[in-house]
Amino acid sequence: MTAISSDVPARLDRLPWSRWHWKVVIALGVSWLLDGLEVTVVGALGPTLGRDDTLGLSAAHIGWAASAYIAGAVLGALVFGRLADHLGRKRMFLATLAVYLFATVLTAFSFNFASFAFCRFLTGFGIGGEYAAINSAIDELIPARVRGAVDLGVNGTFWIGAALGAALSIVLLDPSLINPEYGWRLAFGLGAILGFAILLVRRHVPESPRWLIRHGRIAEAERIVTAIEKEIGVQKTTTGQLAMRAIPAVPWKEIIAHLLGRYRRRTILGLSLMASQALFYNAIFFTYALVLARFYGVSDARVGYYIFPFALGNFLGPLVLGRLFDSVGRRRMIAGSYGIAGLGLLATAFLFARDVLTATQLSLLWSAIFFVASAAASAAYLTVSEIFPVEMRAVAISLFYAAGTALGGLAGPPLYGAIIESGSREALFGAYALAAVLMCGAALVALWLGVDAERKPLEEVCAPLGADPVFPAATNPAPASRR
Repeated sequence: MTAISSDVPARLDRLPWSRWHWKVVIALGVSWLLDGLEVTVVGALGPTLGRDDTLGLSAAHIGWAASAYIAGAVLGALVFGRLADHLGRKRMFLATLAVYLFATVLTAFSFNFASFAFCRFLTGFGIGGEYAAINSAIDELIPARVRGAVDLGVNGTFWIGAALGAALSIVLLDPSLINPEYGWRLAFGLGAILGFAILLVRRHVPESPRWLIRHGRIAEAERIVTAIEKEIGVQKTTTGQLAMRAIPAVPWKEIIAHLLGRYRRRTILGLSLMASQALFYNAIFFTYALVLARFYGVSDARVGYYIFPFALGNFLGPLVLGRLFDSVGRRRMIAGSYGIAGLGLLATAFLFARDVLTATQLSLLWSAIFFVASAAASAAYLTVSEIFPVEMRAVAISLFYAAGTALGGLAGPPLYGAIIESGSREALFGAYALAAVLMCGAALVALWLGVDAERKPLEEVCAPLGADPVFPAATNPAPASRR
C-alpha cells in the first residue's frame, strides 16, 4: 500500500460553480431521467399491453414484469458497483448506459410475457448499475458546499423522464394516430435514441480524481484537476493536504466487516431509508395507471395526463427543497420529509378507501405528497453515497440499493397489482398504510442515527480507509476566486 499525500480533494471542493459542473450534472444525471422514462412508459402502457392485439398481459403480469425490472436493477447494482470501485467510475457509467441501450431496443421486439419480462430484467440490470457508478462520480466531482442540493436535483430528473414517458404514451397510445400494436414498441425505440445521444456526451466526463488517488494514480488525478481549474478559470492553491495509503482493492469480507462493525449505525440508517422509500415508490408508481383504469375508468390514452402533475410535483420537490439539505441540515430535513410523506399518504389512502376522491383529486393530492417524498427518496441515495469511505463507496451504494429494493420493492408491484385486480379499496388502503408507516419509522431512525454531512468534504464525513490518522482530513475550503 503506497503512502501518498494530495490536495486534489480540497481543490475540487473549493471550485466555484461553473459551466463545467453543469456539463457533468447533465451528462451523468440523465441516468435517472432514463429510469423515469422506462418506469413511466411501462406503467402507462400497462392497460395497452393487456390487449389481445399486443402482448395480452394481465395486471399480475404487469406487476411481475415490474419486479423483473427491479430484480435486474438489484443485480446490476451489485455487479457494476463492485466494478466501479475496481475499474473506475467512468468505465462503468459508459458500460451501464450501453447495456440499457441494448436492452431497451430488445424490449421493442418482445412477443410474449416471458420475453417482455426478460427484457425488463436486462433493462433494469443496466439502470441498476447506473445508480452505483453515477452517484459515486457525481458526489466525488461536486463541491461539498452544494453537494446536497445538486445530488437531490439530479435524482429529481427521474421525473423529467416520467413526464417524457407520459407525453410519449399520450401520442403513441392514441389509436387515431398510431396502431396500438406498434405504438408501445415505438415508445421503447425512442428511449433508446435518447440514451444513445447521452452516451456521446458522457464520453467527455473525466474519471473521478478521488478514485484515482485511492489507486495511487496521483499524476493522472493532478492532470484532471489542473485541466478543470484551467477551464473554469481559477488559480491553483495548495490547501487541505490529505494523507493516505493507496488501497486498490477491498475484499468482500472486509467490506461486510466494516458495514456490520465500524459503520453499523450508518448501515442501519441506510437500510431504513432505502427500504422504506423503495416500497413507498415502487408499490404506488408502478401501478398508478392500473389504479386509474380499475377504480376510475380512465382510458389508456388519457393516463399520461394524470401522470404530468404527479411528475411535476416529484421533480420540483428535490429542486426546491434541495438547498435546505445543505443549510438546515441532513438530519432534520431527512426526518421531516420522510415523516410528512408518510402521514400524507396515510391520510390520502383513507380518503381513497372511502371513495370520496375523483381521479383528478387523487392525482393532485399524490402530487403534493410526492413533492416531499421525492426529496426524501433522493436524500436516501445522497446519504448512502456520502457516509462511507471512497474505497467502498460504489459497492456500498449498490449494496444498500440492492438490499433496500429487495426488502421494499420486489414484492410491492405484484402484491399491489393483485390487490388492484381484486377491486378492493379496503385492501389497497391497508397496503398503502404499510408503506406510510415504514416511512414514518424511517423518519425516527434518521433523527436517531442521522449523519450531519452538510457542507462537509467527503473525506471529513467519512475518512478513507487508507487515511493516515496522524494527518487531519481535508477541511471545508472556501470557493476559489476567479482570475
